[in-house]
Amino acid sequence: MELDGTLEFMRLLWQVAHGLEATSKRMSRTLDVTGPQRLVIRILGQSEELSAGQLARTMCVHPSTLTGVLRRLEERALIERRRDPADGRRALFALTARGRQIDAVRSGTVEVVVRRVLSRTSDRQVEAARTVLSELGAELATGPAPRRTKGERKGPRATKRAARR
Repeated sequence: MELDGTLEFMRLLWQVAHGLEATSKRMSRTLDVTGPQRLVIRILGQSEELSAGQLARTMCVHPSTLTGVLRRLEERALIERRRDPADGRRALFALTARGRQIDAVRSGTVEVVVRRVLSRTSDRQVEAARTVLSELGAELATGPAPRRTKGERKGPRATKRAARR
């Protein structure tokens, strides 16, 4: 079946999403961490320590989404929570020795597949893909713009008038 350009692009996105999910489950069995947990570990491995908010912004997720991931990693002694010396109300997260071992693993992960594909893709293609994915991610994060019906005006008054009709 031939799909139009938009549907074909969406199909490819779903293929990637499914592949990420399947690989995450496989990583959970083989490495004992999921894809999102591994991403937190890899990000912390490149930083001394980060707050939950900094991690959430880096991963483009809401902090509440990250809470469970951080809790599970902390329970398994892969990360540790420290009090921020500059602000005692804020927690900072860092890798433990066990976490650094997981950070060092280089096989059986999503990033190995991504690295392999990127190595055979031109810089120009990678930059174009990064641009499209960044714009798509930003647009999805804010949600679609509401569609106005023919004759509908902008602004709250026009919306209230239209609702009374």
